[in-house]
Amino acid sequence: MFRINLKIALRNFWKNKSYTLINILGLSIGMASCILIFIFIRFQLSFDEGFKNEDRIYRVVTDWKYNSFDDYSSGVPIPVTAAARNEISGIEKIGAIAKGGNVIRINDKEGKEVIKSREDLYYAEPEFFEILQIDWLYGKPSEALKEPNTVALSQANALKYFGSIENAIGKSITIGTKTELKVTGVFQDMPQNSSFPLKIVVSYKSFPERNSTCWDCTSSSFSSYVLLKEGLKNSDLRETLAKFNKIHYSDKKIAGNQTNRLQPLKDIHFSELYDNFANSTVSKQQIYGLAIIGLFLICTACINFINLNTAQAVNRSKEVGVRKVMGGKRKQLVVQFLTETFTLVVIALLFACILTELAIPLMENLFRNQITFSLFGHPIIFVFMALLVAFVSILAGFYPALIISGFNPALAIKNKVSLNNNGLSLRKILVVVQFAITVVLIIGTLVIVRQMKYLQQKPLGFTSNAIAMVGMPGDSTSKSRHDLFKDKVLKIPGVQLLSYCKVPPLSQDVSSSDFSFNGLKNNDFEVRLCNADADYFKLFDLKIIAGKIFTKSDTTNGYVVNETFLKKVGITDPQTAIGKMIKVSNASTPIVGVVKDYNDKSLKENISGLAISSDKDQYWQAAIKLDGANMVSVMQQIEALWNETFPQSVYGAGFVDERINSYYESEAIMGILFKVFAAVIIFISFIGLFGLISFVAAQRTKEVAIRKVLGASTFELVKMLNGSFLVMVFLANLVAWPLAYLFVSKWLSTFAYRIELSVWPFVLAMCISMLITLITVSIRSYKAATANTIDALKYE
Repeated sequence: MFRINLKIALRNFWKNKSYTLINILGLSIGMASCILIFIFIRFQLSFDEGFKNEDRIYRVVTDWKYNSFDDYSSGVPIPVTAAARNEISGIEKIGAIAKGGNVIRINDKEGKEVIKSREDLYYAEPEFFEILQIDWLYGKPSEALKEPNTVALSQANALKYFGSIENAIGKSITIGTKTELKVTGVFQDMPQNSSFPLKIVVSYKSFPERNSTCWDCTSSSFSSYVLLKEGLKNSDLRETLAKFNKIHYSDKKIAGNQTNRLQPLKDIHFSELYDNFANSTVSKQQIYGLAIIGLFLICTACINFINLNTAQAVNRSKEVGVRKVMGGKRKQLVVQFLTETFTLVVIALLFACILTELAIPLMENLFRNQITFSLFGHPIIFVFMALLVAFVSILAGFYPALIISGFNPALAIKNKVSLNNNGLSLRKILVVVQFAITVVLIIGTLVIVRQMKYLQQKPLGFTSNAIAMVGMPGDSTSKSRHDLFKDKVLKIPGVQLLSYCKVPPLSQDVSSSDFSFNGLKNNDFEVRLCNADADYFKLFDLKIIAGKIFTKSDTTNGYVVNETFLKKVGITDPQTAIGKMIKVSNASTPIVGVVKDYNDKSLKENISGLAISSDKDQYWQAAIKLDGANMVSVMQQIEALWNETFPQSVYGAGFVDERINSYYESEAIMGILFKVFAAVIIFISFIGLFGLISFVAAQRTKEVAIRKVLGASTFELVKMLNGSFLVMVFLANLVAWPLAYLFVSKWLSTFAYRIELSVWPFVLAMCISMLITLITVSIRSYKAATANTIDALKYE
């Protein structure tokens, strides 16, 4: 039976080639888009999966709640791990891991340096790998990282440094200038979908700050992971953690109501409050948004199919009538038409797979090749494709099958069948729904593009053009050469100014502290601390509105605070702040100047209360202002001079503008995806619209001819055929506007600085949808209106 139905389906496809092509084109593009979205979502949802006991693994994080300020860190104070191991009974294991960075040197047998590169290092306790169990190709973490000055390498790094795993074992690598580490283990490379990009793991006993006892010092570079005892959940440790927090924070009067809590392993990649070692997070809202777009896409393609098939139902009335007279049951007819739909969907899926393969390189390029996608990289993709085929076949085929199979056989044989009003109404409703989806995406795309343009053009309060940030080595020998390096750099033609600093004015690398102001302890917020020399203000064109810049010094001798800091401490006149004292870490320092507010974080966040001071020990980078001409040549000269001055270190540089843009990378990618998928939905909608108007025009050929004979003009005929479609698109806009408003308002609320939402994106979306509808429908309507009337009437 299936074979007969399949043969009938193929014959029917060939008979109606144009409609078949439109259906396959719409379905294949829609399915290809859904497959791409699924591949991306599956990749994101697969982060940190596959670990043994993953449901019992948690990360310890730190929260602060000041009177008017909340803060969060993925890190913990260093003493937390040891204390929790002894005091929290619900924990089966706890392990610390700290992230650092240094220059790695590999020497050959003759002692000649063959590799020198700056790498991320991780100092880990053996217990960390008993919690997060990964495959070890050589050694065990309990033995390999037991002793100080030992190191384990990933498989890729072992091959890179020593050629093979066997050659790596027992060899030495040098960290910095003199610390030698013995390779005692090799572990499997961490996958791309991991929050733990471990490549070089050093014994925790070699971690310089491991013995710290400061409970008020927290850095996101130091983390602690726990494995709860069998049968326990996060909520079961709530009272125990509260007691732990009271003993170590409240009783010690640590500022900011500081507390620790447990975050599930599966939430790390989706956390909006806490970062991770991979610097890779995505909000679940973005995942849900893409999933909804995928659903929109496939529904739009299905609506096309339903509309065209119900519109063509009249043409198949004789076939249905004959089958019913010959004894065919409605159930058999439904199965036949569903078989046709299933066959068409399978054909569309084959084309969708081809389109997906062609699009994957473009998608990888969009993510700067940091993520590798594969169409058949995971078995779940086959399950998704099977479900997609079943979903589309039922959604697109069931209603047309019921309509066609329900024709009265007597009327069907006489070719007097017409679709009832309910059928016509449903088709109109589907067209409205389809275009409402299209309009929502058009509005969303317009708003996202405008917001991204606003972020790029908004004045930040400082100059960022043609400023390079060059990393500076932190050892004492290198610091003693800073002045020499600066003098030589300033002599390079094209270099205007150089300033040593911790970070550029806008940076997510935040160091903050509780403080006392003018003798009173502040409990409302933390002050952000920034270190820079006196040239920092001139180089970045920061405006001093009261007082002066601190004097040149290697150590802190004065603070320059911003306007936001003064507002938060209740000072309205900047001049009155001069001379007042800020006490941080038991050191009191006077305010010597006030700088005009500038954006110190991404535009998703408000300006911090900021205090800038000099401190040579905290100068991590050199900001170099270029004149904008021949920058490539100038940067090459700077690199050569840097390598000559600091031969033991590894050069690294980037531009401030590039770094600022990187903070909005995920939003920029979402904007591109919205543009692409909006274009796809518009294309699918309008090829469906073209097919539908083609059928309507064919059905009304005789009516058009008669009207033409009676004197109707071509314009009147085109207007008659176009009218109902324009009304439907207008109604779709009315439906779409409130939905689009809710979506874009929520998205814009994630930015502290954003565009004002006006009516223009909504009006423009209406104009675009109406104009494209008018053009699409008019092309086919004009052809019908100008057809030869004799051809339509000669058989009457």
